[in-house]
Amino acid sequence: MKLAAWRALRAILMALGTAVLLAALLLLLANLWVLGETRERIEHDLPMCRAERVGIVFGTSHWTRSGVRNPYFEARMSAAAQLLSLGRVDHLLLSGDNRTLSYNEPITMWRDLRGREVPETAMTLDYAGFSTFDTLARARQVFGVERALLVTQAWHLPRALFIAEALGIEAQGCAVSTREVRGQWRLAAREWVARLATLGDLYLWGREPHFLGPREPLVIVPQRLPPQGWADDTPGPPAERR
Repeated sequence: MKLAAWRALRAILMALGTAVLLAALLLLLANLWVLGETRERIEHDLPMCRAERVGIVFGTSHWTRSGVRNPYFEARMSAAAQLLSLGRVDHLLLSGDNRTLSYNEPITMWRDLRGREVPETAMTLDYAGFSTFDTLARARQVFGVERALLVTQAWHLPRALFIAEALGIEAQGCAVSTREVRGQWRLAAREWVARLATLGDLYLWGREPHFLGPREPLVIVPQRLPPQGWADDTPGPPAERR
């Protein structure tokens, strides 16, 4: 009886071990695929990023859970303003989460960039960018973006570029520099899993964005940043859309 129980336990452990190994192999192969397909389209030197009419800026929280300013948010806003100033982009599509009345990433980005003297006419807000997938699907289907420069951290760009290409956007990545933060390994681990999930979204279960709505083609006017000391007399942020 004990021998039979041991054999059964050993078979179960072997099956579990095999499943774990297969899952790890699948995770590794998925990441190698995504990274290999996108690494040639990522520029780490901001002034050298390829010029595009539209820069897509991905939303993130303004604050960390510890109550300090999020360095990822700061880096993305700084890079977006610089790209516009350098003439690498003509227009910024600010896409983020606005699923509750008290949390609004696009408006927060808009206000921050206005504080950096980015003209209101150089920005469009997307209030339904609940995820990387949603941001890029809406950029293509709602805002009519066919080519874009993606503005975010280097660890995020491979997945964003992979999704963009699958959805019909010809995109390049502009990696923004960010200081190391505590617990960054958890973020990196989550991104590895997210890349695998992305393959399922695109090729297995046919993910769709949470919300699309009517088409709103971007109105893009080439422009330069105003000089230092320019007076901000705009009435306020665009009305929120839910």
